[in-house]
Amino acid sequence: MGVPARAYLSIGEVLSKLRSDFPDVTISKIRFLETEGLLEPARTPSGYRKFTTNDLERLRYVLAAQRDQYLPLRVIKENLDALDRGLEPAANGGKPTAPRIASVNGERSGVATERNLKLNRSELLEAANITEKQLSELESFGLIAIRGRYYDGDALQIARVVAELAAFGIEGRHLRSFKTAADREISLIEQVVAPLLKQRGSEAVARAQEVQNELASLSMKLHAALLASAISSPN
Repeated sequence: MGVPARAYLSIGEVLSKLRSDFPDVTISKIRFLETEGLLEPARTPSGYRKFTTNDLERLRYVLAAQRDQYLPLRVIKENLDALDRGLEPAANGGKPTAPRIASVNGERSGVATERNLKLNRSELLEAANITEKQLSELESFGLIAIRGRYYDGDALQIARVVAELAAFGIEGRHLRSFKTAADREISLIEQVVAPLLKQRGSEAVARAQEVQNELASLSMKLHAALLASAISSPN
């Protein structure tokens, strides 16, 4: 579904919204930044630019970075690419880093796992502190998979946990049973959700997603409880 027409801004409206913070900005400046690849507004059939709120925020970022940090456009463009991939731009043109977040309800910690997080191979190795050999091993066992050109936040979470397990002598080959168990749990969840997906309407799809997330959460809680019970049980 396309974005409603009024969700777009004309270049004049964008200029008006920017002028209070950046009085020197001009339409020519906005067009120049577009030609430099810092934003890509959509076009109407007649060729007029249609800016979204995301385009507007990108412009604010670019103009502020130029004014306040004196960054060259090359560095700003690299920073925007990092932000688009869910990374945190480094100061002074350094390497971007994967964001870290606090735990949520004690269940997840260490890394932001938003689906828009995109890491290339070298970034994943550095962020997870694993070797090329370890990553290749994890991929061969199906524990980590590249999606398109990048690895996502889930891949980083898995890699970081594996790195911590490696300190105890546990290697990727020891973790194949985890992947097998996870695949079986997913199969069970899909069986429960399947009837909901056969129903028509967006509400049914939303309900199926809600049930899937709830079942996944319950599955993780059950797994943790079973481990705790086994550890605490007398031999």
